[in-house]
Amino acid sequence: MVKATTTAAGTDPFVHPALFYRGPDDYLAGTVPFILRGLESGEPVAVSVPGPNLELLRTALGRDAERVRLLDMTEEGRNPGRIIPGVLRAFADDHTTRRVRIIGEPIWAERSELEYPACAQHEALINHAFTGREVTILCPYDVTRLDARALSDAEATHPVLIDSTGERASTGYDPDRIITGYNTPLPVPAPTESAGYSILDAVTGEAASLAHARAVARDQARRAGLTDDQVADVQLVVAELLANSVDHGGGQGRLGIWSEAGGLVCEVHDTGRLTDPLAGRRPAAPGQLRGRGLLLVNHLSDLVRVHTGPQGTTIRVCFTTKRH
Repeated sequence: MVKATTTAAGTDPFVHPALFYRGPDDYLAGTVPFILRGLESGEPVAVSVPGPNLELLRTALGRDAERVRLLDMTEEGRNPGRIIPGVLRAFADDHTTRRVRIIGEPIWAERSELEYPACAQHEALINHAFTGREVTILCPYDVTRLDARALSDAEATHPVLIDSTGERASTGYDPDRIITGYNTPLPVPAPTESAGYSILDAVTGEAASLAHARAVARDQARRAGLTDDQVADVQLVVAELLANSVDHGGGQGRLGIWSEAGGLVCEVHDTGRLTDPLAGRRPAAPGQLRGRGLLLVNHLSDLVRVHTGPQGTTIRVCFTTKRH
């Protein structure tokens, strides 16, 4: 049985093990007993894993699957920045009177190189988001399909490791190293006319300036083939990012928008320093009117990447083209 993490400050009731598995049988051996122990103890249980593994668990659980909240991580957690507020906290905050048990698998082999750093940071940030909470989150890792980097990072982001040989403490546990280590400058695109590249320097809080930025975002989103709903989302995301730049980034922001294979990319840079790594990952409190911009950005976008440094903060969001 996985125990609470012991720290210098005492024992943290939050438990965050990584499960290293090899194949379907190993996966079920590590996850089904975890789920059933939770149900037997009266703990609310949620599972958010990629579709094939979700169906594997649904079949193995039989009628017990009806007692578990089952979510497809490829949909709910396509943007890793959405997982803590929209999946993990959403479930845990609905059950605050007892321990909650969750399986979350945010990293799978089909994740792109662009997505992976956000996934690793997400796994590290879980430890900060749930400190002191009566929550257990088990994170499976497919050792037969993931590369050595992902498995090494898992040892840094999880204090406890589980495999077919048993359970052990991770000697490499250091989540803050992962958070800072992947805070790197974002790859620079090669702007071309065919890519529909637009740059707006010094967008301010003036109504005309923001309106022009929204119009450019709308036109570029349509050019990239996004649906009408996505076009509206792009405009809202751009407006929220620029509003953050006006409020916290020196009064103005630089907006870049371009098409890439399969979608649209929007980027806002300002001179502010984003010092809270959980910004945009905390659910809004009831009645909260301000401070929801980055949360909304994470909710609407297919991917959000952030880099903050001495020259300011860059937030890049991606929208994937969908069928109309």
